[in-house]
Amino acid sequence: MTIAVSILPRQQLAALNAAYRKAVARKRLRVALGAAIFFAALVVASFGAEVNLRTFFTHFGNFVSYFDRILTLEDGARVWTNLTEWLWGFRKWSLLLGETILISYVGTLFGAVLAFALNFLAAENTSPSVWLRVIVKRLMEFCRTVPDIVFALIFVIAFGLGPMAGVLAITIHSIGALGKQFAEMVENVDMKPVEGVRSTGASWISCMRFAVLPQVAAGFASYTLLRFEINVRGASVMGFVGAGGIGQELVVAIRKFYYSDVSAILLMIVVTVFVIDIGTGWIRGRLFGKDRHA
Repeated sequence: MTIAVSILPRQQLAALNAAYRKAVARKRLRVALGAAIFFAALVVASFGAEVNLRTFFTHFGNFVSYFDRILTLEDGARVWTNLTEWLWGFRKWSLLLGETILISYVGTLFGAVLAFALNFLAAENTSPSVWLRVIVKRLMEFCRTVPDIVFALIFVIAFGLGPMAGVLAITIHSIGALGKQFAEMVENVDMKPVEGVRSTGASWISCMRFAVLPQVAAGFASYTLLRFEINVRGASVMGFVGAGGIGQELVVAIRKFYYSDVSAILLMIVVTVFVIDIGTGWIRGRLFGKDRHA
């Protein structure tokens, strides 16, 4: 089959080539300017943050040697050569780790319930009042802006040492984080079902229940599971300020230079987070139907 190929006149082709080269040159200039601005901002930020490469490379050996110490038992042997000695506190640490998971679970559950109740008021397309939306958004911004460990410290001072401070801290931080994610999902829903339900004379709550919630329920559950995984890591650190869980034992081991205990506790935390990550990932996949044909 013969295909005809049209050939443009030389002058027209030269004009097109010149326009193409100019467009490429402008694009390269924009990329070069963007890279220069980015590099300049990086340099300025590095000075502001007191990033000193000489100090970093000079003391990098201390970082490596610390990991060498935490992988060494008191008799000088490597930790994996004597698991009984290395994991001597496995039962105690497991109970504390279980407490950390429970803190995360309860805090995430309470936070998700309250975020679910508030997100419809914060979403632009479902909030019944502009002022109410502004107030709820500012409240959620406050909840997620203050670090959860700061909330934990405040609650430790107010209620004393123990898991309660950790649960309250995670609850408040989860309200802000999940509330924003939930509200953004609601703002992206198809509003035609809402208009259909509203045309029947249904109340605002009925519109949310029958028109909005079915579109976002799986996403809400997915983000809640992801938040639970994040909160497990956060709860592990909250023990540093006395908010319960495995963090209290970890900070004691660090302060008393029990190097092998530090590595054992870190190993247990990492394995737990891995298991939770795999489990929540599987559940999220099931919610979105990825394993339907498995």
